[in-house]
Amino acid sequence: MPVNHDTTFVDNLPQNVAVQFLDRVASSPGSEAFRYPRGDDWESVTWEQAGTLVRRLAAGLLSLGIEPEQRVGIASGTRYEWILADLAVMCAAGATTTVYPTTNAEDTAYILGDSECRVVFAEDDEQLAKLREHKSELPHLAKVVTFDGAADGDWVITMDTLAELGDAHLAEHPDVIETTAKSIAPTQLATLIYTSGTTGRPKGVRLKHESWVYEGSAIKVQHILDESDLQFLWLPMSHSFGKVLLSAQLACGFASAIDGRVEKIVENCGIVKPTFMGAAPRIFEKAYGRIQTMQAAEGGAKEKIFHKAFEVGLKADRLKREGKSVPLALRLQHGLFDKLVFSKVRERFGGRVRFFISGSAALNQEIAEWFNAAGIVILEGYGMTENSAGATVNHPEENRIGTVGRALPGSEVKIGEGDEVLLRGPHVMDGYHNLPEETAKTLTDDGWLRTGDKGSLDADGFLTITGRIKDLFKTSGGKYIAPSAIESKFKAICPYVSQFMVFGNDRNFVVALVTLDPDAMEGWAAENGLAGKSYSEIVRSERAHEMVNGYVEELNGRLNRWETIKKWEILDHDLTIESGELTPSMKVKRNVVEDNNKERIASFYS
Repeated sequence: MPVNHDTTFVDNLPQNVAVQFLDRVASSPGSEAFRYPRGDDWESVTWEQAGTLVRRLAAGLLSLGIEPEQRVGIASGTRYEWILADLAVMCAAGATTTVYPTTNAEDTAYILGDSECRVVFAEDDEQLAKLREHKSELPHLAKVVTFDGAADGDWVITMDTLAELGDAHLAEHPDVIETTAKSIAPTQLATLIYTSGTTGRPKGVRLKHESWVYEGSAIKVQHILDESDLQFLWLPMSHSFGKVLLSAQLACGFASAIDGRVEKIVENCGIVKPTFMGAAPRIFEKAYGRIQTMQAAEGGAKEKIFHKAFEVGLKADRLKREGKSVPLALRLQHGLFDKLVFSKVRERFGGRVRFFISGSAALNQEIAEWFNAAGIVILEGYGMTENSAGATVNHPEENRIGTVGRALPGSEVKIGEGDEVLLRGPHVMDGYHNLPEETAKTLTDDGWLRTGDKGSLDADGFLTITGRIKDLFKTSGGKYIAPSAIESKFKAICPYVSQFMVFGNDRNFVVALVTLDPDAMEGWAAENGLAGKSYSEIVRSERAHEMVNGYVEELNGRLNRWETIKKWEILDHDLTIESGELTPSMKVKRNVVEDNNKERIASFYS
């Protein structure tokens, strides 16, 4: 199907998210909307069933006195109830304020206080404890609604109680949800997402109803997704990447299977058999590494067949992407290896995936090509919270690996001073909440969003991101280094790596800190006489050092002389969200890691 670049849809967007949701319920009442785990099984919900429950919850919020644009927090992991709560806030004309479940109590209180949340949905007793600890700092917080925690019948109530309050309100005001939905202006505040910055307090990004309905509609008009698709949704809904996929669902009408447990992603894909999924690059890196190490463990003929298959697959795929014909002999070989190898790789993800969407950080080109050779398309996209997550994305019919695609129809991208990527369109935020000076620094007078990313545009409008401007550093020899490019190359080489972090600002050479993937290293340890040892013992072993050193030498052979890694060290722990070294979308907080290891890094140069 040819790619649709029509922009006229921007003049006919749904009025707001509430109207968009109610229209979806009306047009697809009996179709599956959501699927979620209950014990060992998955429970399915139609749009009509979801609509009924959302109406009750929205009416419950109205009965609690929620007024237009008043904030309602959600402190929870990704689950069906998160989506119900968010849609209820939309239908009550409130504004959702998102809080990651891993956010500490102090920052949780700051976010809820700064946004003046009137009501908060709290997942469980752990989240309730944070609110109780800082209750005196939250004078606006009148009521807490818990999914699984213990209610006290006063300040904390259950979802069922909120729905019952809604029933009573609907009995007196039967048309209140439709009337409220129609009253919401497109420019009205829909969401406050606090960005997890590497330094200082998080900033609240103000996103309008217009931004979310635009994002979903821009996906719909490109014919990328439709009602026949099934999404597997695990991404943090507190992050804009998760939220934009919900917008796409409302616009396109597909069903979503929801489970936020990261450790069960691949297992769930095998059960759910989705047609697409959004993910951060770390998920693809981990799957790639796991498959590589499994084949290495098999050894012998199976490993040789595996490597030969990808040699053939990469060659055939490259010819296709260059618009060249694939010779008959290569086609026949590819067909054989598709049955023997590639079909098994696809089956790990359920066997029905049409494509994955990668975002939130840069995806290594070699890993993207590897998946593509196996018949698993990864469409890389680009965006940030400040533009409602989606700014550019590749298309199944126009997928240029190594780029992040073209601007979404109806929006613009250009390269500004210092090669900075600038964005403009309906998806751009109103500004930062209560931070006018920060807003003025980020938004130009004529509506362009300064992204802080370096990039380039080709003749056809495909954007390539080359790194964060603030992450680039210069050695004492005057050479500029883009750490993300080096880090990405190492991840394509070493199947055991979790994180590879490059440093060297104002120094005379480049160094690195390495963390190894606990799952991959467990298998490696068994094969290298270290079974039963602790993770820190394994990664500190001489054998692990020798293994990593071989990959570092291979990396250095691919780099410019001034980029090569002269010294490095393996950390005795992997980076985690809980430690504060990773954001919930699995991006490394480089400043935090550098600060935590400043003595170690300094020792490289002493």
